Parts: sequence; structure tokens; C-alpha cells
Amino acid sequence: MAEKKKDKSEEVVEYLLDKSEEVVDYAKKQRWWNKIFGKNSGPVAEKYDVATQLAIGGVSGWCAGYLFQKVGKLAASAVGGGFFLLQIANHTGYIKVDWKRVERDVNKAKKQLKLNTEKPSKEVRTKVDESIKENKVKYMEARSCHPKKNI
Repeated sequence: MAEKKKDKSEEVVEYLLDKSEEVVDYAKKQRWWNKIFGKNSGPVAEKYDVATQLAIGGVSGWCAGYLFQKVGKLAASAVGGGFFLLQIANHTGYIKVDWKRVERDVNKAKKQLKLNTEKPSKEVRTKVDESIKENKVKYMEARSCHPKKNI
């Protein structure tokens, strides 16, 4: 009975594979497919040899790195320039900073951080307890397998 189900499932898989191949062939023969993807659309590994693939990958990686380098420098310059303009605006009087309020807020944040760091969070405690239980069981199993050894 199990062999019949297996045979039937294999038949279904083969049927679906045949149908999917027919659909792919049909789509490749259509004009719109050829206009968008070209006549030789398929896996790149079949089109180019290994050296060409390595060259294309190396050049595209270099271009991506160069682009990210330029964009990163631009972003860093924008952030730094923004801080610089804020400092100039503060110095010339366009921005007034209430330093007492800033100090009060910083001290309040320090107190909250000190309170939260004295005891670990509930998630951390749960994970630690779980790992202790797992290691204790492993230790006891190892000890029972080797009663003569002092582990």
C-alpha cells in the first residue's frame, strides 16, 4: 500500500515537472518574454565561463564598494556639517541651550541606568536559568556514564 502511494506521488511530481517545463517553454517562445529578457534568458552560469563570471563579479563588487565609499563620505560630511552649523548657531545666539535642564536630564538618565544595571532583566535571567539546567543535566549524565572519573 505504501508503494502505491509513493508511486502515485512520484507520478504527480513528474506530471507537475512536465507541466512546469511546458509553461517555461511556452513563456520563452512569447514575444513579450523575448523583448524583456532576450532569446537566451536563463541561468548566468550557462552563458559565461568561470573567468568571465569572476571578472564581472569583481568589477561589480569594486563599483559597489566605490559607490558606498562616496555615499558614506557624503553622509558623514552631512552629519558633521549639521553639528558644525548647530555649534555656530549656538555660539552666535540663534539657539539658546538650557544647560541646567540638560544636566538635570542627564543625571536622571544616569540614575535610571544605575537602577537597571544592578539586576539583570527577566529575559536574561530566564536564559541563564535554562542554560544552567541544561548544563546540570549534561553534567549529571556525563558523571553517570563515567562513575570512576571525577568530572
